[in-house]
This record gives sequence, C-alpha cells and structure tokens, in this order.
Amino acid sequence: MRAQLTIVSLIALTGCSTFQTVPFTPEIPQPERPADWQSGELAPIPQTGDWITGFNDPILTDLIAEALENNPSLAISAASVELARANAAAQYGASLPSLGAGLDADYTSAVADVNDNAVRNDSPGFGASLGASWEPDLWGRIAAGVSATEAEYEATLADFEAAQLSLAGSTAIAWFQLKDAARQVALALETLDARERTLSLTERRFRNGLSGALDVRLARSAVETAKAALISREQGMGEARRSLEVLLGRYPANELTVSEGFTELPVLTGEGDPTSLLARRPDIRAAEVRIAGSGFRVEAARQALKPSLSLSASLFTSNDDLADLFDPSYLAGQIAASLTAPLYNGGRLKANIEAAEAQAEISSAQYVSTVLTAWQEVENALAADSFLARQVESQARALEEAEQAENLAERQYQSGLSTIFNLIDAQSRRINAEASLISAQSARAINRVRFHLALGGELPMGDDMVASLSGDLEDE
Repeated sequence: MRAQLTIVSLIALTGCSTFQTVPFTPEIPQPERPADWQSGELAPIPQTGDWITGFNDPILTDLIAEALENNPSLAISAASVELARANAAAQYGASLPSLGAGLDADYTSAVADVNDNAVRNDSPGFGASLGASWEPDLWGRIAAGVSATEAEYEATLADFEAAQLSLAGSTAIAWFQLKDAARQVALALETLDARERTLSLTERRFRNGLSGALDVRLARSAVETAKAALISREQGMGEARRSLEVLLGRYPANELTVSEGFTELPVLTGEGDPTSLLARRPDIRAAEVRIAGSGFRVEAARQALKPSLSLSASLFTSNDDLADLFDPSYLAGQIAASLTAPLYNGGRLKANIEAAEAQAEISSAQYVSTVLTAWQEVENALAADSFLARQVESQARALEEAEQAENLAERQYQSGLSTIFNLIDAQSRRINAEASLISAQSARAINRVRFHLALGGELPMGDDMVASLSGDLEDE
C-alpha cells in the first residue's frame, strides 16, 4: 500500500511541475477581399435553410435525401471522418498514464536422487503484476500532437460537409440534365411526327402531280434524319438516367421516371458581400483548421529537441500458493524514472521541423487558393445567371418567331406558293430554336445549383449525419 501511495504522489507532483511554452501559431493569411462582386450591384444573400426547396421540385428533394443516404462515395468520406476521429482519440489516449495487469502460472516437475531413491518434486508457481507508465508533457510536445490530430479531425468533418454539399449539387445537376434529356426526347418525337406529316403531304401532292420526285426524296430524308436524332436523344436520356442512378447508389435499377416540365427558378434578391462567404463554405473552414493543425505539428517537432521524462511503477508478487497472491504482505513494488535528451540522430529531428514548417506554408497557400476559388465560383455563377436569363428570353423570342415562320411555310407549301426546301428549313429552324431554349433553361437551372454550392448552401437533411460523426474525443 505504501508503494501505491508513493507512485500516485510522484505522478501528481510531476504533473504539477510540467513546463508549458508558448505554442507556435501560424498566421492565417488574409487575401485581399473585394468590397463587392464585380458582376453587378446585386449580390444575393445565400438562402438559409433548405435551399433545395427553392426549386419547388419535391422529387428533387427526395432524390437528394436518397443520395445522401446511399451514395458510396459519401460513405468513403464518412469513413474518413471516423478514421480521423479514431486517430485523434488514440493520440489523446496516448497522452494519459497507462496501466496494465498480468497473471502467469507455471508448473515444474523434477526428479532428485535422495538416499539412492528417485524422488519427484512437483512445484506449481503463480505470479501477478500491475504496472503503470507515464510520460509527463514537460514542454507541451504531447499536447501539441493531440491538438494536431484533433484539428485534422475537425477538418475532415468539414470535408465531409463539403462532400455532402457537393453530392447534393451533383444530384440536382444530374436530375436537371435528365429532365433536359427527357424534354429533348419529347421534342425529337414531335419533330419526327412533323416530318412524317410533311412526307405524307408531299406524297399526296406527288400523286396529284403537284410535286416532283425530288420533294418526296427530301421529305423521306428528313424523316430518317428525325429518326436518327430521336435515337441519339434516347441514348442521351439513358446515359443521364444511369448517371443519376449511380449517385443514388441504386444502379442499374432503371426505375427513374421524369416529367418534361420546365423548372421555375426563384428570383435572387438581397445584398451580400464576399467576406461573408468565409464563414459559410465548409472547404474554407477545413483549410483554416488545417493551418492551425500544421502549427501544432511544428510545435511538436520543435519540442522534440528537448529532454523527455518517463515514469514507471509496478507491483508484483510470486508464490507457490494461488491464495497468497491476494495477500498484501506478499506484494513487492518498483518505481523508476528516466530523463533522456536527444544528442545525435542524423539530423532527423531538425528535418522533421523543416518538414512541419513547409507543411504549414502549404496549408496557408491552400487556404488562400481555396478562398480565391470560392470568390471566383460565386462571381462566375452570379454573372452566368444574368447572362443565361437574357439568353433564355432571347431564345424564347427566337422560338416564337420560328414557330410562326414554320406555320407560314407549311401553309404556303400546301398552297403551292413555296417549295419543300423552305418548309424543311423552317421546320429545322423551329426545332433548333426549341432545342436551344430547352438547353438554355437547363443550363440556367444547373448554374443556379452551382451558385448555391459556391455560396456554401446549407443541407438540413444532412445535419443528422454530421451530428453522428461529431463527438467528444474524451468519451471515446
């Protein structure tokens, strides 16, 4: 019992006498912040809450929820968070005193010659031990290592949030691409129907002597061209469906059905500034935390040049009688302390410092790059939304004029006032105008998704997943 009290007292006194130094703290670089967006005076405030509902598409909301639940790539990211948390918990556990216990038994049998008689001597043996060891953190090296792994865990958790947001955006984009493909297929079917009506009209005029064989050949060629275009559009729709199914983690179910409706977009309103982006985007948060983590690693590498103290203590007993193992009078104890300092290691410790400092510089540069890229993405998406809106308006007017021209060309051809060349040309112009309008509308919807991604839009449907991966490392 006296030995136990001595061990506890020595550990407590050593813990009170640790020397803490001022840790190395790298400065977080501050790239020049623009006062406003250059694309226009209007800088929308990121929509808080579930920005997905702004598209007014319940199917899209369900698809994103399914992707967040089943996507295998997101599962990899979640496992990375678990790995980082386990590493941080292990590093924290290594900073605490360790205690171990052992129990062993042996049995020996020997034959001895006693008065010309062989006598067998059987001897059982039992032993028990209890050992404790601890390295007091004299200079803060161990604490710096713990803080570094905790920072990496926090950064990995932010990476997971970024992966969630990216997956939600990819799912939304894939859904809009599938809707675009479905509308293009519907247009191709309408085109084929129009071409076949033209062929029927041309063959009837040919039988009545009002059109020549050239008109029939051209009309038939237009029909086959429309069939080829339909096949190509159907192929594209199949590829778009499979791309979305992969994101959902249920490929190749081929169970997705899609409507051909147009996606109405909400109006962007409000005023914001580029600075607010720094607190919203998870990738920026991850880059900032990694700067702090690199600072802790530099501190740990520097403190490794200083002496280290290790303490160990043990209690043990050994007896032939198993019952005596539990008798305190048979206990023996040992306490040891050692102080070691590095003298020569081939420059390894100094190289570790240089490597940690270089990594800190890399983390700082990566932070600046991430911030500048974020601002660029918002600027590009903000500008594109304005350009695409004007493009949609112009394309809608072009389609309206093309439809009127097609109707006029068809009436004139039926009356013999125009050639089939004019009719096919008018139909082609209307088809191209409608296809371009569909593509422009889809491009604007996809850009709106990228706009929310660039702003670091929130995903309340993924909060439970983030919470499940968060926790107190001391509870591990």
